[in-house]
Amino acid sequence: MHAPAHGGQPSTAPGTPSPASRDNASPVAPPSLAMAAYERRGSRIRVTVRGELDLDSAHALRPGLFQALADSATGLDLHLADLDFCDCAGLAVLLELRPRALSQGKTIALHTASPAVDRLLFLLGVHDLFLRPDPRFDASPPALAAAASAASAIATCGQRRLVVR
Repeated sequence: MHAPAHGGQPSTAPGTPSPASRDNASPVAPPSLAMAAYERRGSRIRVTVRGELDLDSAHALRPGLFQALADSATGLDLHLADLDFCDCAGLAVLLELRPRALSQGKTIALHTASPAVDRLLFLLGVHDLFLRPDPRFDASPPALAAAASAASAIATCGQRRLVVR
């Protein structure tokens, strides 16, 4: 098996800290490859993604994002302000997080997004799936999951049809 052209490693490569460990930025990679840093903050894990989230980097980030979700008590806080590009594969990874979180009684909150990512989410009608929770509401995770599972979004991106429930 040949080495990837970009030289980056997935954040869950053997010997790397768990995504839930403090300040564990992913290995150095070219600026175009999306990389994630994970930081535990109370019951949630802050995930900061930088670079370009495309097919290659989405495949590499998926295990770390899923593990961070599993390691969190209440969910993930996404910070995507430094994400310069996101294609359908990158969007699919973000959308895959939501039903997984709901099935665990957790949430995915989008705290910041770059203009490109914000526009993509808005144009495809999935921006509301990642709104930051309103701290004025004190709903239990099962109530949030039940309310959120009633909503569904269908987005067409290129030739891929993405259905999120």
